[in-house]
Amino acid sequence: MYIIEMKRDGEWIYNGAVAMAMQVYAQNHIFLDEPILFPYMTDPFVQIGRYQNAMEEVNMDYVEANDIQMVRRDTGGGTVYLDRGEINICFLMDSQDTNAFSNFDKMYQPVMQILREIGVDQVEKSGRNDLMVDGKKVSGAAMTMKNGRVYGGYSLLFDVDMDNMVNALRPNQKKIESKGIKSVRSRVGNLRDYVDPEYKDLTSEEFLELILVKTAGVESYDQIKKYQLTDEDWAAIDQMMEEKYANWDWIFGASPRFEYNRNEHFKGGTFDISLAIEQGRIKDCKIYGDFFGSQPISDIESALVGTPLRRQDLLDQLKQFDLSQYFGTITADEIVGLILEQ
Repeated sequence: MYIIEMKRDGEWIYNGAVAMAMQVYAQNHIFLDEPILFPYMTDPFVQIGRYQNAMEEVNMDYVEANDIQMVRRDTGGGTVYLDRGEINICFLMDSQDTNAFSNFDKMYQPVMQILREIGVDQVEKSGRNDLMVDGKKVSGAAMTMKNGRVYGGYSLLFDVDMDNMVNALRPNQKKIESKGIKSVRSRVGNLRDYVDPEYKDLTSEEFLELILVKTAGVESYDQIKKYQLTDEDWAAIDQMMEEKYANWDWIFGASPRFEYNRNEHFKGGTFDISLAIEQGRIKDCKIYGDFFGSQPISDIESALVGTPLRRQDLLDQLKQFDLSQYFGTITADEIVGLILEQ
């Protein structure tokens, strides 16, 4: 087993987009004679599934106000929140056995044994790809297969900021209600609350190291074999970041088409806007209301078509016009706030 550390120039990196790019790069370009593990932690970070609508899954106002990074991953599944209180262990291994793909029981078996060894006696697999303790989710997993190589991994919630998690995500309320659950907070738990006393004061870094040492079956972290990323590797990862994982079009533009309506009564009158969104941009727009204006609203509707759902882009489009001629005293800031309201 080899480990690829998320280090550059000897320093750990806590950027979630870099972690994702590094792992995808390794899938396609790094071939070793043993399985590869990618252990990492991130600064506050929201990761959305490959096929999800970012605007529906994430509380954008909170994420932007708290400088929480967002990235879309290449695999399916739901939206998750990560921070340095959560450790993540992904793996890459050759397998011609198609039963290995999506075999979460087999993937989870070693870490479940490790958790029991350090006092988490009640840990059990639940559903397709979760671990639960005392009715609370403490781990989620994902897996995919490409060219005979299985790529997957799991998270372990050790000491996650629950306030950030609750406020950053917008879970499907029907899914929650169908399980008789009142909130995200009631669904998830931190492993620090369940480990034996000798492990309760570990930092997240120390907890990650403990899991890796036990996984590798060695006495110390230094004994685990490591692959050092080269300058050429990093150059390719940087390019992937620029072109994809840190690119707005990948994060938001990959969202499926959706439509929605917003209306509000401002001092200048009632404003009603209906939007169709495709690839993160306005595909169609219709505006209605009882405001007073002398110019055709179609000017504004046409200008908004093709605009990304980003505050500054929307403001730039609207501020090309003297909006008082269209909407009376209703301002560009009020209109953009309504469009982006969650």
